Amino acid sequence: MQPLFRKFLIAIACALLGASPAIAQERGPLVLAAASMQEALTDAAIRWAALRHPRPVLSFAASSALARQVEAGARADLFVSADEEWMDYLQSRKLLRAGTRARLTENRLVLVAPVGARANLRIAPRFALARALGNGRLAMADPASVPAGRYGKVALERLGVWPGVAARMAPAENVRAALALVERGAAPLGIVYATDAKASAKVRVVGVFPASSHPPITYPVALLKASTNREAEAFRRFLISREGRAILARRGFGTR
Repeated sequence: MQPLFRKFLIAIACALLGASPAIAQERGPLVLAAASMQEALTDAAIRWAALRHPRPVLSFAASSALARQVEAGARADLFVSADEEWMDYLQSRKLLRAGTRARLTENRLVLVAPVGARANLRIAPRFALARALGNGRLAMADPASVPAGRYGKVALERLGVWPGVAARMAPAENVRAALALVERGAAPLGIVYATDAKASAKVRVVGVFPASSHPPITYPVALLKASTNREAEAFRRFLISREGRAILARRGFGTR
């Protein structure tokens, strides 16, 4: 295709889409983010594109899986973790751009059941979780590596109920997979983040874990050292700006 004709086609496409040719040819940053951030980061990406920037490309999975992908050489620009530990993991391996790590937002841990279930528990020391499960299993992200699972296990241990449910756990690859088990009725109860419960019409919150029962649930964001995308740092700054955090807050994330 002749260069002039190609530019003409790009100009026509941009006119139809309401974008400038420069924006159309740029690639948005690739963001690797914790599964619980799906709706919130999608909202942020849409807003960023509306401000006439290339729309970020979002990839969601467990923070543990994403961190290991970065370690293995995956080409990406930004990382948003659901805990500090996996960000520490990459920082200790010198895979983050110096000076770009920042606390983005916070979350809470809740117990959910299918929306039609009658279960209602007050989460307190030695609460009757095993009995509430009946013959079913407790859905939660894998506590061996996934942040939501780690937080959940610590909470159950501190509350004195872990021994009664440890053998009845249904571990999932990430918090959204745990949520899906409850949505389908495959598990009568599940431990997820408050934002996951808010995003689903198929579950309801039956209890909120006390903040004292687990470490603070914080989400750091950082630019990856290997990033070459010109938009990546600007999008990171947008996320931690007042407007960016307000977008996350509308999806239930904390703003402290």
